[in-house]
Amino acid sequence: MIAKFFASGGALDKAIPGFQARQPQIDMAKAVDDAICEQTQLVVEAGTGTGKTFAYLVPALVRGKKTIISTGSKNLQEQLFHRDLPLMADALGFTGRVALLKGRANYLCLDRLSRQITESHGTHVDPTLLSQLVKVRSWSSTTHTGDLGECETVAEDSPVIPMITSNNDNCIGRECPSYEDCFVVKARRKAMEADVVVVNHHLFLADLAIKETGFGELIPEAEVFIFDEAHQMPDIASQYFGQSLTSRQVQELAKDVEIGYRTEAKDMRQLQKTADRLAQAASDLRIVLGDPGFRGNWREAITSPAIQRELTRLNDALDLTHEVLKLALGRSQLLDTAFERATLLKAKLARLSDTSITGYSYWYECTPRHFSLNITPLSVAEKFHEQMQLQPGAWIFTSATLAVDDDFSHFSHRLGLAPKQQFALESPFDYQQQALLCVPRFLPEPNSFGIADRLVEMLAPVITGNNGRCFFLCTSHQMVRELAEGFRSVLDLPVLVQGETTKQKLLAEYLERGNALLIATGAFWEGVDVRGQALSCVIIDKLPFTAPDDPLLKARIEDCRLRGGDPFSQVQIPDAVITLKQGVGRLIRDKQDKGVLVICDNRLVTRPYGAVFLRSLPSIPRTRDVNGVGQFLSAVNGNECTVQCDDQHSEA
Repeated sequence: MIAKFFASGGALDKAIPGFQARQPQIDMAKAVDDAICEQTQLVVEAGTGTGKTFAYLVPALVRGKKTIISTGSKNLQEQLFHRDLPLMADALGFTGRVALLKGRANYLCLDRLSRQITESHGTHVDPTLLSQLVKVRSWSSTTHTGDLGECETVAEDSPVIPMITSNNDNCIGRECPSYEDCFVVKARRKAMEADVVVVNHHLFLADLAIKETGFGELIPEAEVFIFDEAHQMPDIASQYFGQSLTSRQVQELAKDVEIGYRTEAKDMRQLQKTADRLAQAASDLRIVLGDPGFRGNWREAITSPAIQRELTRLNDALDLTHEVLKLALGRSQLLDTAFERATLLKAKLARLSDTSITGYSYWYECTPRHFSLNITPLSVAEKFHEQMQLQPGAWIFTSATLAVDDDFSHFSHRLGLAPKQQFALESPFDYQQQALLCVPRFLPEPNSFGIADRLVEMLAPVITGNNGRCFFLCTSHQMVRELAEGFRSVLDLPVLVQGETTKQKLLAEYLERGNALLIATGAFWEGVDVRGQALSCVIIDKLPFTAPDDPLLKARIEDCRLRGGDPFSQVQIPDAVITLKQGVGRLIRDKQDKGVLVICDNRLVTRPYGAVFLRSLPSIPRTRDVNGVGQFLSAVNGNECTVQCDDQHSEA
C-alpha cells in the first residue's frame, strides 16, 4: 500500500519535479509503516542519499496517528518543519495540524524582557545592551511565534539572549503577568492540538526526565515516535537522566534577586548583598577548578582543600540567599520563584557533594567563564526502556550512522531497545567511481611530537592543488590550533578556523570564498551539508577515539567491566567507528559529488581493529600514495570520472 506513493505516477512523482523512487527508500517506508501498524520498535541505518526523511514521513502522515518527530539539531528540525513536511503534506493531501516545538530557551519571555528594559535604565547602563533590548521589543510586537531564531536583528550568540528567555528554574508560570501572551505556552498549546509535532532530542529527553519525576509534560502523548539522527540519543539521554549544577544557574539566580531588589523590594538592601555574595562564590569556584575546555573527575577534584573551601563558601552563600528570600516571600512573584530555585540549588549541591553513591559518573567541565558539576548514570538503558514501556506505540530510530561492522547491538543496548526489525540501507552513491580513500604512507604515530608540522608538510600540496575546497576534521582543539598556525604559514589560500566565529558564519564564509581550507573539530563532523565541488577533499587527523580521561567514557568503561564485557571492543571502538562514519559522510552528499577522503592514521592498516573501521565505511577504492590523491582530484577538477589508485590499495 505504501509503495504506491513512491511509484512512477504516484503522489510523490506528481508533486516533486524529478522525483525518482529508490528501492531502499521504499523498503524503509514499508518497515516504518509496519512498525506504526504493529506498534513495534524499528532501527534503520539509512546511508546518505537514501531519502530517509520521505521514507518515514509518508507512512507517518498516511496512517494519521498522533506523531512526534525528534531531530538531533535545531537546523534539521526547522528544515523538516518548514520544507519537508509542507512538501509531503501537499503531495499526500494531508490536512492534519502540524506544530514546531523548541525548548523554552528559544522563545522570548515578555516578562523578562520588560524587567531587563526597566533594569537597563538604571545607573549601570550598557548602551549596546539597551540597543539590543529595544530592537527585541520592537520585534516582539510583530512576531507570532516569539522564536528568537527569527529575530534577525540579534545574533544567535548575543549575551542578551539568556536575559530575555526563561528556563525551568526562573519561569514563574501562571503567576506571570504575561502568562496569557506567553510564547512558550502558545507553542505548547499548539503542540497539544497538533497531529504531528516536530521537536529535538534535547527537548524530548528533558520531557522524559520531567515525566519520570511525576510532573507535567511539555510534549503531548503520542502513538508514533520517530527519531532522526538517532545516533545522538544515548549521549543526550545520559545528560537528562543525571543531574547538574552550573555557575550560570547560580549567577542567573543572583541576577534575578538583584532585579527583584531594584524593582519590587527596594527596602530590602540585604537582597543586593546576598546577590553579590552568590555571584562571587560562583566565580571563585570557577577559578579554582582550573583551565577552560577541561572535563575532570569530580570525585577526585572534590578532595582538593581549595575546591572544598570554595564549595563551602558557595553552600554558605546559597544558605544566606535562601534565608533572605524567605523573609521576602509574598513581596513579588519573581522573588518567590527565586526562593524555590535557591532551595533546589541547595539540594543539588548537597547531592553533588556526596560522591559515595555508586552507579554514577561524577565529573565537571569548565568554559572560560562558567563551570558545570555533573552526575551521569553509568547506563541509561533501563531508564529509557521503562519510559518506552509507559508509552506504548511505534518507536522508530534512524540515522546514517548506527551500525558498527553491520552490527546494531552497540546502539540498541545503550537505549535498552528490543527492535522487531533492524537493518541497514545502502547509499545510492557509486563510491567506486565518486571517491578515493587514502591512508598515507610514512605517517608518524598518532599523538607523536610534531605530528601537526608533518601533516602540514605532507598535505599542503594536496590542498593547494585542489584550490582549497577542503575540510580538515580534527579530534582535538589543540590539533585545530596547531594545524591552523602551520597551514596559515605555508598556504596562500584562506584558512578558516572553528572557534574564531560562529559555526554558521564560518560555513557561510567557506562557501562564499570558494577556495578555502576549513579546520574544525566536533561541530563539523556531522550536520553539515556541502554539496557539489565546493567540498572535494575531507582530511581527518586520526581515528576519533574519545580521550581516555573523559569522565563519561570512564563511566561507560566501568559499567562494561561490571557486566563482564571488553570495554575496548564494546565501547571505545564502536564509539569511534560511528564518529568516523559521520566525518566521512561530509564528503559525498549527492550523486554528482566526487572527492577524496584522507585519514592520517596508520592504525587503519597496522592494527587488527582497523578492519572493523574499514568494513563499517562505504566501499571506497583505496590508496596509500598521496600523489594518487592529487591525480584523482586533478581528474575531478577536469571533469574526468576515472578513479586512480596505486597497486597497493589492498594494504588499507
